[in-house]
Amino acid sequence: MIFARRIRHTVLPRQVLLVFCAGLVAFPCITGADRVMAQEEIHRRQEELEALRAQIRSLEDKSKEQQKNESETLELVDTYDRNAGLLRQLIARLKGEENRLQGALDTTHSTLHSLERQLAFLKDHYARYVRSIYRSGRYQEAELLLTSTSWNQFAVRNEYLRRFTEQRRKDAERIAGKTRQVEASQRKAQHQLVDERRLIAEKGAEEDRLAALATDRRGVLDRIRKDRKLLERQMQRQLRAAHDMEQMITDLVDQERMKKEHAAAERKTPHLPQPSGTAGEFDARKGKLRWPVTEGSIVAHFGPQRHPTLRTVTTNTGIDIAVDAGTPVTAVAAGEVATINYLPSYGNLIILNHQNGFRTVYAHLGEISVIPGQTIQEGAAIGTSGDSIDGPRLHFEIWKDREKQNPEVWLARQ
Repeated sequence: MIFARRIRHTVLPRQVLLVFCAGLVAFPCITGADRVMAQEEIHRRQEELEALRAQIRSLEDKSKEQQKNESETLELVDTYDRNAGLLRQLIARLKGEENRLQGALDTTHSTLHSLERQLAFLKDHYARYVRSIYRSGRYQEAELLLTSTSWNQFAVRNEYLRRFTEQRRKDAERIAGKTRQVEASQRKAQHQLVDERRLIAEKGAEEDRLAALATDRRGVLDRIRKDRKLLERQMQRQLRAAHDMEQMITDLVDQERMKKEHAAAERKTPHLPQPSGTAGEFDARKGKLRWPVTEGSIVAHFGPQRHPTLRTVTTNTGIDIAVDAGTPVTAVAAGEVATINYLPSYGNLIILNHQNGFRTVYAHLGEISVIPGQTIQEGAAIGTSGDSIDGPRLHFEIWKDREKQNPEVWLARQ
């Protein structure tokens, strides 16, 4: 009877432990292929960041040369603008890396805590078993075999003890394995924390560089606004930029035409012509389009414009809306990002394609938050407004194929 009680006392903790081990939540197995893919993704992101840094360094070298040459003052503003755009991209990438790393760090900490709990549970139950064996004495296994009443009972008890011993070995290996996992997670968390701190420091340094660049740019703009010769040069640059803009629109129109002709040639059955301008499309919204910004005032209307200082007359192909730099800019209608570009006198710009050959242009952008080919819904943010030689503003245009449109006729009345 005493021997039977000892056997039950010894076996019960093992049953509990076996049930627990069978019920442990298994963490996803990271295969070699997964690790290779993760390393490739990290390498790709690092290459993209380094490419941005290389472009920034190149523009910084260019701006230093332009600062020495007073005849390139206007071009210096272009260099500043392009460099600022790249710095914003770099900062955005670093913020994304920081957020990604913080998420990975949170996951690692969660995994580490769970592993530590499992390890503590395994160690506790294994310690209870060892204490039980110590109290009852190891002679009980031999006694269990010697007290067998038949060969069959001897074989069954021997198999039981063999499996029991094997399970103890597996338990010890499981504890060792969990210990290694905990130590690996601790090392991983430490490395991730170091990387996160490095990213935060780098992001802060780039933000300081962007702020210093903005200060230098404002100083150059102040000098340009007081120099009549530079203003005259800027006027000529604006004329060339307007011609370049028109050429960009023409290229987009030609690309769309060729695309339609190619699609029509591939169709096996001819399609009957359908009427255009149905309800809900761009051309049906004339006089009802939303504004690209929620505040501001028009400081340059569509058509002929007289320069306040030079008294010369130029043609504005859109409207200029005075608005604080950094104001969100949104799409006036649903469409697709046709191109993202930079033009002197226009700065960073986006052209959206809409239905029936309509396009909208958003220029003097400080930040751009879309990519070419992206589908855009009406009212979706595409970037923020920036600055120009004439002050902070957004330049906005509407085109129907190759024809310039007066945006004030299309936008909703204020």
